[in-house]
Amino acid sequence: MPSLYYAASRRPPLTWDRYCTLIWKWKDELPRRKRAFYAKYFKGRGSFISLEMLPYFLAAEGSAAAVDDFVRYYEQGCISHDGRVIWEALATHGPMATLELRHSINMGTKAGNVRFKKAMLELQRRLLVVHFGAEQETAAWALGRFELTARAFPKQVAAARAISPARARDAIASKYTALYHDVTPLQVARLFGWSKTDSISALNSCRTRLQA
Repeated sequence: MPSLYYAASRRPPLTWDRYCTLIWKWKDELPRRKRAFYAKYFKGRGSFISLEMLPYFLAAEGSAAAVDDFVRYYEQGCISHDGRVIWEALATHGPMATLELRHSINMGTKAGNVRFKKAMLELQRRLLVVHFGAEQETAAWALGRFELTARAFPKQVAAARAISPARARDAIASKYTALYHDVTPLQVARLFGWSKTDSISALNSCRTRLQA
């Protein structure tokens, strides 16, 4: 994946420096200012997605959800019970900081924190929840605030509903192959979580257009 650190500093990361500090602030500020999407998406790691590409990722994930879609997604097996609980709390109360959210859903214990982290990662990897700023809840590091993607980026969610999963994958693959020309279907499948068949189809569509 392209490195935001390298784009900012023009060098590989060596240690924590002013560019790391800048990017650390961006993850809090850009989503809250609705300039970019940020969540633990690619392989569960912190990832920025541009608003231009966000509708395609949402469509590819089947995540163009409404704010109150938690029941439907749970009944269809798309999210876990804990994921549903977190989603419902955010739908009811709006953006919430980590500790506030955990206590509101009775996950304030050590064991509850393990469940919370697992479910929150699940929602982020489905692009259903976005990192939405930070709040100083303790004397230690500021903790993240979370919001539903449907409420934070309604235009992009609405746009995603008009995009088929196949078209979305083609658009994502096209953008990716513009950066990495020799990428293989296996690499695409692993990065985006697609099936091998969907990865081959998307790459073939991209390369066919380039040869036309």
